[in-house]
Amino acid sequence: MVLEMKIPSPGESITEVEISQWLVKEGDIVNKDQTIAELDSDKATLDLPAEASGKISFKAQEGDTMSVGDVICLIDPSEISNSESFTNDPSEKINIQEEKVETTQIDEINITPLARNIATDKGIDIKAIESKGEKITKEDVLKAAPAMGFSNDKERKENREKLSMLRRKVAERLVSVKNETAMLTTFNEADLSKIFELRKKYKEAFSLKHGVGLGFMSFFTKAVTRALQLFPDVNSMINGNEKISYNYSDVSIAVSGPKGLMTPVLRNAQNLSFAGIEQEIKRLADHVRNKSITVDELTGGTFTISNGGVFGSMLSTPIINPPQSGILGMHNIIERPIAIDGKVEIRPMMYLALSYDHRIIDGNQSVGFLIAVKEGVEDPENILMDGKVQKSLGLN
Repeated sequence: MVLEMKIPSPGESITEVEISQWLVKEGDIVNKDQTIAELDSDKATLDLPAEASGKISFKAQEGDTMSVGDVICLIDPSEISNSESFTNDPSEKINIQEEKVETTQIDEINITPLARNIATDKGIDIKAIESKGEKITKEDVLKAAPAMGFSNDKERKENREKLSMLRRKVAERLVSVKNETAMLTTFNEADLSKIFELRKKYKEAFSLKHGVGLGFMSFFTKAVTRALQLFPDVNSMINGNEKISYNYSDVSIAVSGPKGLMTPVLRNAQNLSFAGIEQEIKRLADHVRNKSITVDELTGGTFTISNGGVFGSMLSTPIINPPQSGILGMHNIIERPIAIDGKVEIRPMMYLALSYDHRIIDGNQSVGFLIAVKEGVEDPENILMDGKVQKSLGLN
Protein backbone atom coordinates (compact mmCIF):
# COMPACT_ATOMS: atom_id res chain seq x y z
CA MET A 1 0.00 0.00 0.00
CA VAL A 2 1.43 3.37 -1.02
CA LEU A 3 2.24 5.64 1.94
CA GLU A 4 1.40 9.34 1.79
CA MET A 5 4.04 11.35 3.67
CA LYS A 6 2.68 14.60 5.04
CA ILE A 7 4.39 17.74 6.30
CA PRO A 8 4.81 17.28 10.09
CA SER A 9 4.20 20.06 12.60
CA PRO A 10 7.59 21.46 13.73
CA GLY A 11 5.99 23.51 16.52
CA GLU A 12 2.80 25.16 17.66
CA SER A 13 3.51 28.52 15.99
CA ILE A 14 4.61 27.10 12.62
CA THR A 15 1.98 26.47 9.95
CA GLU A 16 4.07 26.58 6.76
CA VAL A 17 7.43 25.24 5.61
CA GLU A 18 9.42 25.50 2.41
CA ILE A 19 11.22 22.62 0.74
CA SER A 20 14.84 23.72 0.94
CA GLN A 21 16.23 20.72 -0.92
CA TRP A 22 15.54 17.10 -1.73
CA LEU A 23 18.35 14.81 -0.57
CA VAL A 24 17.16 11.96 -2.81
CA LYS A 25 16.08 11.77 -6.45
CA GLU A 26 12.66 11.10 -7.89
CA GLY A 27 12.18 7.34 -8.10
CA ASP A 28 14.96 6.47 -5.63
CA ILE A 29 14.58 3.54 -3.25
CA VAL A 30 14.78 5.03 0.25
CA ASN A 31 15.13 3.40 3.65
CA LYS A 32 12.95 4.06 6.67
CA ASP A 33 14.29 6.94 8.82
CA GLN A 34 16.61 8.06 6.00
CA THR A 35 16.68 11.85 5.70
CA ILE A 36 15.05 12.58 2.37
CA ALA A 37 14.60 16.37 2.46
CA GLU A 38 15.38 19.57 4.33
CA LEU A 39 12.49 21.86 5.25
CA ASP A 40 12.84 25.54 6.08
CA SER A 41 10.46 27.14 8.53
CA ASP A 42 10.55 30.76 9.66
CA LYS A 43 12.55 29.65 12.71
CA ALA A 44 14.81 26.72 11.76
CA THR A 45 15.81 24.15 9.14
CA LEU A 46 14.34 20.71 9.78
CA ASP A 47 15.25 17.25 8.49
CA LEU A 48 12.47 15.11 7.03
CA PRO A 49 13.01 11.35 7.60
CA ALA A 50 11.31 8.69 5.47
CA GLU A 51 8.42 7.01 7.30
CA ALA A 52 8.90 3.73 5.43
CA SER A 53 11.21 1.99 2.96
CA GLY A 54 10.27 1.99 -0.70
CA LYS A 55 10.28 3.92 -3.97
CA ILE A 56 9.75 7.66 -3.57
CA SER A 57 7.60 9.87 -5.77
CA PHE A 58 7.67 13.63 -5.25
CA LYS A 59 4.46 15.63 -4.84
CA ALA A 60 6.32 18.93 -4.48
CA GLN A 61 9.56 20.46 -5.68
CA GLU A 62 12.40 22.46 -4.15
CA GLY A 63 11.27 25.98 -3.38
CA ASP A 64 7.61 25.03 -2.91
CA THR A 65 5.84 26.36 0.18
CA MET A 66 3.59 23.83 1.90
CA SER A 67 1.26 23.82 4.88
CA VAL A 68 1.45 21.41 7.79
CA GLY A 69 -0.48 18.28 6.78
CA ASP A 70 0.09 18.62 3.02
CA VAL A 71 1.31 15.52 1.18
CA ILE A 72 4.95 16.03 0.21
CA CYS A 73 5.72 12.63 -1.34
CA LEU A 74 4.57 9.06 -1.82
CA ILE A 75 6.53 5.96 -0.79
CA ASP A 76 5.68 2.61 -2.39
CA PRO A 77 7.01 -0.29 -0.25
CA SER A 78 6.11 -2.85 -2.94
CA GLU A 79 8.84 -1.46 -5.17
CA ILE A 80 11.52 -2.80 -2.81
CA SER A 81 10.87 -6.43 -3.74
CA ASN A 82 10.56 -5.59 -7.42
CA SER A 83 13.87 -3.78 -7.33
CA GLU A 84 15.61 -6.59 -5.42
CA SER A 85 14.34 -9.26 -7.82
CA PHE A 86 15.70 -7.32 -10.77
CA THR A 87 19.32 -7.36 -9.61
CA ASN A 88 21.26 -8.20 -6.50
CA ASP A 89 24.03 -5.75 -7.25
CA PRO A 90 23.28 -2.35 -5.56
CA SER A 91 25.74 -0.50 -7.80
CA GLU A 92 24.06 -2.01 -10.87
CA LYS A 93 20.69 -0.69 -9.67
CA ILE A 94 22.10 2.79 -9.42
CA ASN A 95 23.65 2.64 -12.87
CA ILE A 96 20.38 1.48 -14.40
CA GLN A 97 18.47 4.25 -12.66
CA GLU A 98 20.95 6.94 -13.73
CA GLU A 99 20.86 5.69 -17.32
CA LYS A 100 17.08 5.89 -17.27
CA VAL A 101 17.20 9.51 -16.15
CA GLU A 102 19.72 10.45 -18.82
CA THR A 103 17.72 8.93 -21.66
CA THR A 104 14.34 10.28 -20.58
CA GLN A 105 12.63 12.20 -23.37
CA ILE A 106 10.54 15.18 -22.24
CA ASP A 107 7.31 14.90 -24.17
CA GLU A 108 5.88 17.97 -22.47
CA ILE A 109 7.49 20.81 -20.61
CA ASN A 110 7.95 19.91 -16.94
CA ILE A 111 9.68 22.65 -14.93
CA THR A 112 10.11 23.39 -11.23
CA PRO A 113 8.40 26.55 -9.90
CA LEU A 114 11.76 28.11 -9.00
CA ALA A 115 13.17 27.42 -12.49
CA ARG A 116 10.02 28.88 -14.10
CA ASN A 117 10.33 32.06 -12.01
CA ILE A 118 13.99 32.52 -12.97
CA ALA A 119 13.21 31.91 -16.65
CA THR A 120 10.40 34.48 -16.51
CA ASP A 121 12.64 37.06 -14.80
CA LYS A 122 15.36 36.59 -17.42
CA GLY A 123 12.95 36.45 -20.37
CA ILE A 124 14.03 32.94 -21.40
CA ASP A 125 11.77 30.75 -23.55
CA ILE A 126 11.40 27.52 -21.54
CA LYS A 127 10.88 25.59 -24.78
CA ALA A 128 14.49 26.37 -25.69
CA ILE A 129 15.93 25.07 -22.41
CA GLU A 130 17.65 21.71 -22.54
CA SER A 131 17.51 19.30 -19.62
CA LYS A 132 18.78 15.74 -19.09
CA GLY A 133 16.39 15.11 -16.21
CA GLU A 134 12.65 14.71 -15.99
CA LYS A 135 12.18 18.33 -14.94
CA ILE A 136 13.86 21.56 -15.94
CA THR A 137 15.72 22.83 -12.87
CA LYS A 138 17.15 26.21 -11.93
CA GLU A 139 20.61 24.95 -13.01
CA ASP A 140 19.26 24.25 -16.50
CA VAL A 141 17.79 27.75 -16.68
CA LEU A 142 20.99 29.41 -15.46
CA LYS A 143 22.99 27.57 -18.11
CA ALA A 144 20.62 28.90 -20.76
CA ALA A 145 20.62 32.47 -19.42
CA PRO A 146 22.41 35.08 -21.56
CA ALA A 147 25.17 37.14 -19.98
CA MET A 148 24.21 40.60 -18.72
CA GLY A 149 25.26 43.64 -20.74
CA PHE A 150 27.49 43.48 -23.78
CA SER A 151 30.66 41.92 -22.33
CA ASN A 152 32.30 39.15 -24.33
CA ASP A 153 33.91 37.75 -21.18
CA LYS A 154 32.64 34.17 -20.95
CA GLU A 155 33.71 33.97 -17.31
CA ARG A 156 31.05 36.49 -16.24
CA LYS A 157 28.25 34.64 -14.49
CA GLU A 158 25.10 35.47 -12.58
CA ASN A 159 23.57 33.29 -9.91
CA ARG A 160 20.03 33.77 -8.70
CA GLU A 161 18.33 31.76 -5.98
CA LYS A 162 15.26 32.17 -3.86
CA LEU A 163 15.79 33.32 -0.29
CA SER A 164 14.95 30.63 2.22
CA MET A 165 11.88 31.06 4.40
CA LEU A 166 14.17 31.47 7.40
CA ARG A 167 16.18 34.22 5.70
CA ARG A 168 13.00 36.01 4.55
CA LYS A 169 11.56 35.89 8.06
CA VAL A 170 14.77 37.22 9.60
CA ALA A 171 14.80 40.05 7.05
CA GLU A 172 11.18 40.87 7.84
CA ARG A 173 11.87 40.97 11.58
CA LEU A 174 14.97 43.14 11.19
CA VAL A 175 13.07 45.69 9.12
CA SER A 176 10.23 45.69 11.64
CA VAL A 177 12.69 46.42 14.45
CA LYS A 178 14.01 49.47 12.62
CA ASN A 179 10.47 50.68 11.89
CA GLU A 180 8.70 49.84 15.14
CA THR A 181 11.25 50.47 17.90
CA ALA A 182 13.15 53.52 19.12
CA MET A 183 16.50 51.76 18.85
CA LEU A 184 19.62 53.44 20.15
CA THR A 185 23.13 52.12 20.76
CA THR A 186 25.52 53.03 23.57
CA PHE A 187 29.19 52.05 23.62
CA ASN A 188 31.94 51.32 26.09
CA GLU A 189 35.19 49.38 26.21
CA ALA A 190 36.57 46.71 28.52
CA ASP A 191 40.04 45.66 29.56
CA LEU A 192 40.09 41.85 29.44
CA SER A 193 43.48 41.36 31.11
CA LYS A 194 41.98 39.60 34.13
CA ILE A 195 40.03 37.14 31.98
CA PHE A 196 43.20 36.37 30.01
CA GLU A 197 45.05 35.66 33.26
CA LEU A 198 42.31 33.35 34.58
CA ARG A 199 42.01 31.48 31.30
CA LYS A 200 45.78 31.00 31.04
CA LYS A 201 45.98 29.67 34.60
CA TYR A 202 42.93 27.39 34.62
CA LYS A 203 42.01 26.51 31.02
CA GLU A 204 43.76 23.11 30.96
CA ALA A 205 42.31 21.96 34.29
CA PHE A 206 38.89 23.29 33.28
CA SER A 207 38.97 21.43 29.96
CA LEU A 208 40.07 18.17 31.58
CA LYS A 209 37.38 18.43 34.25
CA HIS A 210 34.42 19.56 32.13
CA GLY A 211 35.23 18.52 28.57
CA VAL A 212 34.84 22.05 27.17
CA GLY A 213 37.10 25.07 26.86
CA LEU A 214 36.99 28.03 29.21
CA GLY A 215 35.98 30.69 26.73
CA PHE A 216 35.03 34.35 26.91
CA MET A 217 31.30 33.66 26.54
CA SER A 218 30.89 32.23 30.04
CA PHE A 219 32.42 35.38 31.57
CA PHE A 220 30.24 37.67 29.47
CA THR A 221 27.11 35.62 30.12
CA LYS A 222 27.78 35.78 33.86
CA ALA A 223 28.38 39.53 33.61
CA VAL A 224 25.17 39.99 31.58
CA THR A 225 22.93 38.02 33.97
CA ARG A 226 24.29 40.06 36.89
CA ALA A 227 23.70 43.33 35.00
CA LEU A 228 20.14 42.24 34.09
CA GLN A 229 19.36 41.78 37.79
CA LEU A 230 20.72 45.26 38.54
CA PHE A 231 18.86 46.89 35.64
CA PRO A 232 15.65 44.87 35.14
CA ASP A 233 14.22 47.22 32.48
CA VAL A 234 16.82 45.82 30.07
CA ASN A 235 15.34 42.38 30.79
CA SER A 236 11.84 43.52 29.83
CA MET A 237 9.74 43.80 26.69
CA ILE A 238 6.66 45.63 25.45
CA ASN A 239 3.42 43.78 24.74
CA GLY A 240 0.76 46.20 23.58
CA ASN A 241 0.31 48.73 26.36
CA GLU A 242 2.07 46.57 28.94
CA LYS A 243 5.65 46.10 30.04
CA ILE A 244 6.60 42.50 30.81
CA SER A 245 9.57 41.99 33.14
CA TYR A 246 11.23 38.71 34.06
CA ASN A 247 12.94 37.48 37.22
CA TYR A 248 15.02 35.07 35.14
CA SER A 249 17.50 35.48 32.28
CA ASP A 250 16.94 33.38 29.17
CA VAL A 251 19.92 34.55 27.14
CA SER A 252 19.88 34.13 23.36
CA ILE A 253 23.33 33.47 21.91
CA ALA A 254 23.89 34.40 18.26
CA VAL A 255 25.42 31.44 16.36
CA SER A 256 26.36 31.39 12.68
CA GLY A 257 25.15 28.24 10.90
CA PRO A 258 24.72 26.88 7.37
CA LYS A 259 21.38 28.66 7.00
CA GLY A 260 22.50 31.95 8.51
CA LEU A 261 22.50 33.49 11.96
CA MET A 262 20.40 31.77 14.63
CA THR A 263 19.87 32.57 18.29
CA PRO A 264 19.45 29.46 20.47
CA VAL A 265 18.52 30.17 24.07
CA LEU A 266 20.38 29.48 27.33
CA ARG A 267 17.49 28.82 29.71
CA ASN A 268 17.84 30.20 33.24
CA ALA A 269 21.35 31.40 32.47
CA GLN A 270 21.48 33.15 35.85
CA ASN A 271 21.62 29.73 37.54
CA LEU A 272 24.26 28.16 35.30
CA SER A 273 27.87 27.70 36.37
CA PHE A 274 30.80 28.65 34.15
CA ALA A 275 31.05 25.01 33.05
CA GLY A 276 27.28 24.79 32.55
CA ILE A 277 27.30 27.86 30.30
CA GLU A 278 30.20 26.60 28.16
CA GLN A 279 28.67 23.12 27.84
CA GLU A 280 25.24 24.44 26.90
CA ILE A 281 26.64 26.90 24.36
CA LYS A 282 28.66 24.10 22.75
CA ARG A 283 25.61 21.82 22.64
CA LEU A 284 23.39 24.45 21.06
CA ALA A 285 26.08 25.61 18.60
CA ASP A 286 26.61 22.00 17.49
CA HIS A 287 22.87 21.65 16.91
CA VAL A 288 22.83 24.81 14.78
CA ARG A 289 25.82 23.75 12.69
CA ASN A 290 24.62 20.19 12.06
CA LYS A 291 21.08 21.48 11.45
CA SER A 292 19.50 19.51 14.30
CA ILE A 293 18.41 22.58 16.28
CA THR A 294 14.76 22.44 17.37
CA VAL A 295 12.16 25.18 17.39
CA ASP A 296 11.93 24.97 21.19
CA GLU A 297 15.67 25.63 21.48
CA LEU A 298 15.26 28.80 19.41
CA THR A 299 12.07 30.08 21.00
CA GLY A 300 11.97 32.69 23.73
CA GLY A 301 14.89 34.59 25.16
CA THR A 302 14.81 37.79 27.19
CA PHE A 303 18.16 39.26 26.07
CA THR A 304 20.71 38.51 23.32
CA ILE A 305 24.51 38.37 23.16
CA SER A 306 26.13 38.60 19.72
CA ASN A 307 29.87 38.07 19.32
CA GLY A 308 30.87 39.67 16.03
CA GLY A 309 34.44 39.69 17.27
CA VAL A 310 34.94 36.10 16.16
CA PHE A 311 34.68 37.39 12.57
CA GLY A 312 37.02 40.32 13.21
CA SER A 313 34.42 43.04 13.78
CA MET A 314 35.92 46.07 15.55
CA LEU A 315 32.68 47.92 16.25
CA SER A 316 29.02 47.58 15.29
CA THR A 317 25.48 48.58 16.20
CA PRO A 318 23.72 45.23 16.70
CA ILE A 319 20.02 45.07 15.89
CA ILE A 320 17.58 44.09 18.65
CA ASN A 321 16.19 40.56 18.49
CA PRO A 322 12.40 41.14 18.79
CA PRO A 323 10.42 41.10 20.99
CA GLN A 324 13.42 41.62 23.27
CA SER A 325 14.49 45.12 24.24
CA GLY A 326 18.27 44.81 24.34
CA ILE A 327 21.26 43.12 22.70
CA LEU A 328 24.94 43.18 23.68
CA GLY A 329 27.50 43.27 20.87
CA MET A 330 30.96 41.87 21.61
CA HIS A 331 33.83 42.69 19.26
CA ASN A 332 37.36 41.61 18.49
CA ILE A 333 40.07 41.91 21.14
CA ILE A 334 42.88 44.25 20.15
CA GLU A 335 46.00 45.10 22.13
CA ARG A 336 45.88 48.88 22.48
CA PRO A 337 47.77 51.47 24.53
CA ILE A 338 45.67 52.84 27.38
CA ALA A 339 46.41 55.02 30.41
CA ILE A 340 46.74 53.07 33.71
CA ASP A 341 47.51 55.16 36.81
CA GLY A 342 49.11 57.84 34.69
CA LYS A 343 51.20 55.42 32.65
CA VAL A 344 50.67 54.00 29.16
CA GLU A 345 50.25 50.24 29.08
CA ILE A 346 49.32 47.77 26.36
CA ARG A 347 46.12 45.91 27.28
CA PRO A 348 43.74 43.51 25.47
CA MET A 349 40.75 45.76 24.85
CA MET A 350 37.27 45.08 23.48
CA TYR A 351 34.63 47.56 22.40
CA LEU A 352 31.17 46.78 23.75
CA ALA A 353 27.88 47.94 22.25
CA LEU A 354 24.41 47.81 23.76
CA SER A 355 21.50 48.42 21.39
CA TYR A 356 18.24 49.00 23.25
CA ASP A 357 14.64 50.05 22.77
CA HIS A 358 14.41 53.59 24.15
CA ARG A 359 10.62 53.24 24.51
CA ILE A 360 11.15 51.03 27.54
CA ILE A 361 14.79 51.56 28.58
CA ASP A 362 16.00 54.99 29.65
CA GLY A 363 19.49 56.29 28.95
CA ASN A 364 20.68 55.91 32.55
CA GLN A 365 19.49 52.28 32.56
CA SER A 366 21.30 51.44 29.33
CA VAL A 367 24.54 53.14 30.35
CA GLY A 368 24.39 51.63 33.83
CA PHE A 369 23.80 48.17 32.38
CA LEU A 370 26.81 48.41 30.06
CA ILE A 371 29.03 49.70 32.86
CA ALA A 372 27.93 46.75 35.01
CA VAL A 373 28.94 44.36 32.23
CA LYS A 374 32.28 46.17 31.93
CA GLU A 375 32.85 45.88 35.69
CA GLY A 376 32.10 42.16 35.63
CA VAL A 377 34.53 41.27 32.85
CA GLU A 378 37.26 43.59 34.12
CA ASP A 379 37.20 42.12 37.63
CA PRO A 380 35.68 38.64 37.26
CA GLU A 381 37.42 37.15 40.29
CA ASN A 382 35.71 39.48 42.75
CA ILE A 383 32.50 40.47 40.97
CA LEU A 384 31.53 37.26 39.14
CA MET A 385 33.22 34.67 41.40
CA ASP A 386 33.02 36.27 44.87
CA GLY A 387 36.74 35.65 45.25
CA LYS A 388 36.28 31.86 44.94
CA VAL A 389 37.84 31.14 41.56
CA GLN A 390 38.41 27.38 41.76
CA LYS A 391 34.98 26.78 43.27
CA SER A 392 33.31 28.92 40.59
CA LEU A 393 35.13 26.99 37.88
CA GLY A 394 34.19 23.67 39.49
CA LEU A 395 37.80 22.69 40.13
CA ASN A 396 37.65 21.76 43.82
